[in-house]
Amino acid sequence: MDAVRTIPDLCRRLISLAFRRCHASDDLCRVSVALAGSRLDGTSVVRISISDTGVASCLEEFRDLRVADEGIFAEKWDGTLAVRTTGASDEEVHYYNLNLKGGSTNNLLTRLPSIAKNGMRFSGTEVCLSFSEKFEVLLGEIKQFVEKMLILNIPNIAFELVVQHENVYKSCYGDAFLPSKSMPLPFSASNVERLKYGFEDYIFKRRNNLDDNLGFSLNAMEHLRTGMGTICSSKICERQNPGLTVDAVIIISEFSDQTSPHLRECGHQTEVLYFKDFSPSPISKSSLNALKSIDWKSYGLTLGNIMDQGGGATLEWENLPPHAHIDVIFHCYQADSLHRSKRSCLKDLF
Repeated sequence: MDAVRTIPDLCRRLISLAFRRCHASDDLCRVSVALAGSRLDGTSVVRISISDTGVASCLEEFRDLRVADEGIFAEKWDGTLAVRTTGASDEEVHYYNLNLKGGSTNNLLTRLPSIAKNGMRFSGTEVCLSFSEKFEVLLGEIKQFVEKMLILNIPNIAFELVVQHENVYKSCYGDAFLPSKSMPLPFSASNVERLKYGFEDYIFKRRNNLDDNLGFSLNAMEHLRTGMGTICSSKICERQNPGLTVDAVIIISEFSDQTSPHLRECGHQTEVLYFKDFSPSPISKSSLNALKSIDWKSYGLTLGNIMDQGGGATLEWENLPPHAHIDVIFHCYQADSLHRSKRSCLKDLF
């Protein structure tokens, strides 16, 4: 896994881990992010709490959170995560401090006194940290990240965002991010089916926000053609990557004449969204090669350049109609990537 390079990057990783723990649970779950901003000695300080009601946390999750350059974080964060976690069968809630800047694995984890659950049965994890960062920038980054996470349309997860800032907000407010009610899906729906409907909902909302001042609505998209499928299912690929699944969805949108010129001008370029193991990720070379190998001409399309933009990818089309736009998304994951029976939970290390 790539190293953590910025504070927003760290927060995105922690939120992603919370989603993964919920996805690994068989129960209905909630992911909650609470942001509290204040000023201390003229410095903007943000405290963030990321909690979930999924399965208990494991040490491997935090070992993967490598800091790329400690110097970047030195003035913003002391490297400490406060963690509390418990499994459904545990009799206690376990408390830890983790030092992600420690040079040795032995210095990573410090156990604190646990608290008895008194017979109550629940599971979950909360991770807290404080740092110096611009509050509004971080809030915007988290909102954009969660909107992408919800494309996966995981059926057993609800998300909430709670915000408090003494200079901007007089009191707390909360945002609940839920799947679109206009696209209900049964719990038995496959991952690729959920990806399809989640991606369509994401496109509707994004286009609506882009052209909100002109009254753009869902009706402005007169036609929406969607193709979905699973890539890399051959026996050869399975031998190279046992259990690998790659879901892909391609959506072609056709706009009405009333659509904003800005949207029509952007039509010849496609931003490719890529997820790995239920989290946004830089696109892989194999997925880029898969895009190049598609016989686009059989669909009446001519692919121009494929631009690799530091982890993201943009496709350029040579003959796309002026009222059309193409969106592409990949989700690559191991079928057993969330099985945790062989992973070391924090409480098992003592």
